[in-house]
Parts: sequence; C-alpha cells; structure tokens
Amino acid sequence: MASTYSDLGIELMATGENAGTWGTKTNTNLTLIEQLTGGYVSQAVTDSGTPTALAIDNGALTGVAQNRVIELTGSISGSRVVTFPVNTENFYFIKNSTSGSQTVQLKAASGSGATVTFAASNKGWKAIYLDGVATNTGVYEIEIDTVATPAGSDTQVQFNNSGAFGGDANFVWNSSTGLNIGSQKELRLQDTTGGEYVGLKSAGTATSYTMTLPAAVGSASQALVTTDGSGTLGFTSTSTFGITTGKAIAMAIVFG
Repeated sequence: MASTYSDLGIELMATGENAGTWGTKTNTNLTLIEQLTGGYVSQAVTDSGTPTALAIDNGALTGVAQNRVIELTGSISGSRVVTFPVNTENFYFIKNSTSGSQTVQLKAASGSGATVTFAASNKGWKAIYLDGVATNTGVYEIEIDTVATPAGSDTQVQFNNSGAFGGDANFVWNSSTGLNIGSQKELRLQDTTGGEYVGLKSAGTATSYTMTLPAAVGSASQALVTTDGSGTLGFTSTSTFGITTGKAIAMAIVFG
C-alpha cells in the first residue's frame, strides 16, 4: 500500500512501506512540521493577471504554503491575487512588502469562499485563517490588536472618527502655545444632559490677547474683571461699580 499525504503535505506512510528510507522520510516530516509551525519564506508576487499560486508539495519542504510566515514581495503595477490550495486548513502570518500602491487579495485557488485583501496603502501584517472546506475553502482575517496609525497632519489632536483615528486642521496642539481651536470654532461646555451648552469662541476678526484667570475663587458679590489692562483677571467687589449718592440725586432731579 502506497503512502498518502495530509492536506499540508506530510507523508503518511503505510505499514511496511518505504523499507530503508523510513528514517529519511520521517526526518523530512518532522522538519516539515517545524516549518509549518514557524517557518518563514519570501514569495515574489507575479506582476500579471495570473494569480501567484502558493503551493503545498507532498512529502517535500519546497511548498511556500508550508510555512507559517509568508512575506509577499516584488513590484506590482496593478491589483494582484495570491492563492492557497483548496482543502488547506491552517493559519498564517502574511506581510505585504510589495511595492506600488495596489491591492493584494488572498483567496483559495478555486471556489467562492471568503477572501482577505490588503488595501493599496497597507504594507503591514495580516493574520489569516483558511477553513479547509472542500472545494470552497474560505480565507478569513484574524482580528488582532495593532497600533493604529494617527490620522491627519503633525500636531493635529486625534479623535474617534467612525472607529478610526481622525485629525482636523482646526484642532491642533502646539507645545509652545497649547491647544489651538481655529476658524472661530467653539469650545462648548455642555449641561448634564448634553442637550444645551455654553459656548466660547473668538471674534471674527480679533487682535491676539490672552485672558489669565485668578489663582483663587472670589467672595460673594464679587465680579471677574481685568486688573491690569493686559488680560489678567481678578475678583472685585461689585459695590465699587455702584452710583455715588450725589450722582443718584442728580439723576433723580433730571429723570424724575
């Protein structure tokens, strides 16, 4: 009875088979298992309409799809496809190191199973799983925690933009001046329900100045006023804003 092979190319020897070569074949199998577990290989992607086929070679160590880590390389001028053999059930770490702003799709050699695609700008890693379904093997991306790339330009403050980082030219951090809100945008302080707010914003055309708050809160019946003409604020008793007795009498005579 002849040897058979697993879907990943490991030779399954029959009883009494391969007399005199059993040791060599077993060593090949063990090396192949080691390669499947943690082996690395670089594969150039064909720059044509023909998919780049990653093979599994039965009883050999030469199949690209018999390595855990596969780095895709080469210069491509259009969207390309990389295929795995049908019936393959395994997981892989794939690095897209192709040059050129093009997509690279990972799929089974035939059938309409699920696929995984590197976006044109994605030159990073993907962890994928092939489910091994006969005739219609699907390729699925394994979600792993990654460090997200900040959006926008340097110094723009990041915020959640539909589940991704976002940046805005009107929301910028400057290490010298602090947080800058541009184009007369508001700082809105919302109430407890979030339905109403108190907003602060610059005048449409303003001469630059800074208001400096006092170091401590004032007393009852005090108001916040400028104290030095340079933007320094302080608390002052409102009684100093009142009308003198003489003025009050004069106003009463004039206005009745």
